[in-house]
Amino acid sequence: MRGSKKRRTPVAKLEAQVAELQAALVRSRGVGQALRRVGQAVGAGVELDELLTLVVETTTEVLGAERATLYLLEDGKLVSRVKQGDELQTIAMEIGQGLAGHVAKSGRTLRVNDAYSDPRFDATWDERSGYRTSSAVAVPLQTNTGQTIGVLQVLNKRGGDQGPQPFTLHDAELLKALATHAVVSLEKTALLGRLLANNEQLAQTTVRLERSLRDLELLYELETLMARADTVTDMARSAITLIAGACDAAAGALLHFAENTHTLYVVNVDQPGEVREIIVQPGEGIAARAMEHCELLTIDDPMEVRDPQRVCERLKMDVHSAIAAPLGNEEIGIAGALALYNHRGQPSQFSEEDGALLKLASVNVATELRLFESRQARERSERLGSIGRLRSGMMHDLRSPLTVINGYMQLMEVADLPEAREEYGAIIAEQFEIIGAMQRDLLAYARGETALLIRKVYLSKFFDDLTRQYQPELDAAGISLQLVPCRTRVAYFDERGMARAVQNLVRNGIEALDGQGGKLTITCASDDENFVMKVSDNGPGIPKAIRRRLFEPFVTAGKVTGTGLGLANVKQVVEDHGGSVAVRSSSRGTCFTVRIPGAMRPHGLRSRRAGDQRGGSRS
Repeated sequence: MRGSKKRRTPVAKLEAQVAELQAALVRSRGVGQALRRVGQAVGAGVELDELLTLVVETTTEVLGAERATLYLLEDGKLVSRVKQGDELQTIAMEIGQGLAGHVAKSGRTLRVNDAYSDPRFDATWDERSGYRTSSAVAVPLQTNTGQTIGVLQVLNKRGGDQGPQPFTLHDAELLKALATHAVVSLEKTALLGRLLANNEQLAQTTVRLERSLRDLELLYELETLMARADTVTDMARSAITLIAGACDAAAGALLHFAENTHTLYVVNVDQPGEVREIIVQPGEGIAARAMEHCELLTIDDPMEVRDPQRVCERLKMDVHSAIAAPLGNEEIGIAGALALYNHRGQPSQFSEEDGALLKLASVNVATELRLFESRQARERSERLGSIGRLRSGMMHDLRSPLTVINGYMQLMEVADLPEAREEYGAIIAEQFEIIGAMQRDLLAYARGETALLIRKVYLSKFFDDLTRQYQPELDAAGISLQLVPCRTRVAYFDERGMARAVQNLVRNGIEALDGQGGKLTITCASDDENFVMKVSDNGPGIPKAIRRRLFEPFVTAGKVTGTGLGLANVKQVVEDHGGSVAVRSSSRGTCFTVRIPGAMRPHGLRSRRAGDQRGGSRS
């Protein structure tokens, strides 16, 4: 009997070891599964509070504890916000206070099997909650650089019927492993949170930049189109079409206040070619109210729009939403207002972004309107001044045909042959036609029907005056100027315009010689009835890369002070006279040739009319 008992003892020990190993394996599997759950939660991008709750639940389960708490350092304190059950518990303590505070301060693991006999234990939370702490393990949460960012603590290891059991060294090591994994998970979550926040910020910044770029492109196009407009009607069409398209509006209106009159220009976006003009009273309609109150107005209630019925009739629609911004402000003056009607998108109301864009565009429109009005006033003043200055010159020009008429009238008195009298009468009639043409040219200029005032120009005096203007600069630059005069004494063109063209060509030659000295030559000639002028220099020539685009605005190369506008202005003046300008260039120099057809006889020149000067500017 004793022998059989001896034989069973090793078997029993082996069975106990197997059972212990199986229990350890189960615990290891549980730990692995718990760590995987935490890792999966991090990968799924859960919120920080959810992750902390999962870490606490996993730690409680793996160590068989009654409770677990995860503290994080915030503003010099240990703070825990962990959801247990349906409640989110918040605990805060100073560094060095309680078991967790001691671990945070020392950075070392602490294992206590009788909490109330340990002087480091703080029973305040037990007294407040009614819980009884008997044993505890707390480990620091440390980064790979050794920085403590928090504490992971477990309380009261469950022992079944036997009550709470003490935590073992193995439990402490396991808690340290869980803490290390928790730190990695927290860092990944924090990194992911920062990445998501940065991505969101980047996306918002991208949207703002794209919107700003669209706004800048819109404003540039708006400024370009309005600068080319010849009338307020053209400006209204350009502004409304562009801005309404950007804000997804069905129609728009430009209110222009000038000469004590409020003129409303309305455009239906589906029919941009039709611009309707309506005279409105102060405060009548949303545009007039925006101008009167000098503020952005947005109306979503059709009953509050209160635009006159004739506005809706000309827009060919009922207005259910509108937005309007004043043109200008009280400091610089208000030139009118800009309004949009009926937002086409969803929602059907205009947004704050639409209002911001409308305010931005209204500043540009107000500026362009003021420039347009200033330009018109200046042109009227210049025309009237030119007419006054040239009146005496025209009276002098009238002497020639009147002298011819007087002479042939005297010849008619003594002529006996009918053929002679008929010939003299035809000559007299031709002189009257010349006088009539002079009259018509002056009236066309005064009315603004042409940008040119064609008159007789004495070429010698014309070129002598221009030479005298540039002589000091030519001398300083070491440039000699040779003038080859025309055999014909007079030509017929706009003196001011041609003077600007010659000045730009001379300026271009001076800049091309670039202070190195050289020679400029102005040659004047006539080709039948055509006026021909050549301006040449012996500079290095024009780069081949820009020769074909030389007369386009802002095309320049190799000039420190060049703007690329001088030759474009020359081309404009010459083409206004119905003429042409050409260029030949090589490494030995450059020659510009200006040809004005019909300029060598009175009223032979056919200039462009005022409406044709900006080809394509009218829609």
